[in-house]
Amino acid sequence: MTETRLRTAEERRKDIQDNAASLGIDDAFIDLLVETFYGRIRDDATLGPIFNAAIGDNWGPHLATMKDFWASVAMNAGRYSGKPVPAHQKHTAIQKEHFAIWLGLFRQTLEELSGSPKTVAYFMERAERIARSLQLALFGIPGLNRSPSI
Repeated sequence: MTETRLRTAEERRKDIQDNAASLGIDDAFIDLLVETFYGRIRDDATLGPIFNAAIGDNWGPHLATMKDFWASVAMNAGRYSGKPVPAHQKHTAIQKEHFAIWLGLFRQTLEELSGSPKTVAYFMERAERIARSLQLALFGIPGLNRSPSI
């Protein structure tokens, strides 16, 4: 029989932070990841124009926000308090197929920067969950709004 362990929020936060640290995830890694990844996004023939149209000349603030976002996701840093769904809903150029490109570039960046497949898997699990969540918010569940065939 498996024993259930109840943790306080602070214990859970420390466990996440310790796990991230054991994988080599710290603010310096997040900084390098975000800078490298979004450099690739900007250069990508498909995603670059979409991101550049949405962000314009405000890449500095956007990158700072993304660093806080990924630090919060990966290390439970608690520095991000934005609302990603409304931020993405206003960009009508985003299509479902763009998420696969985004995830591919993210994985490529992680594989090149990370010293461990475990670190790649740690981030990709979270990135895929985020992508699924945004896709559901932006495009709904396929077939849900269809009228039944008679």
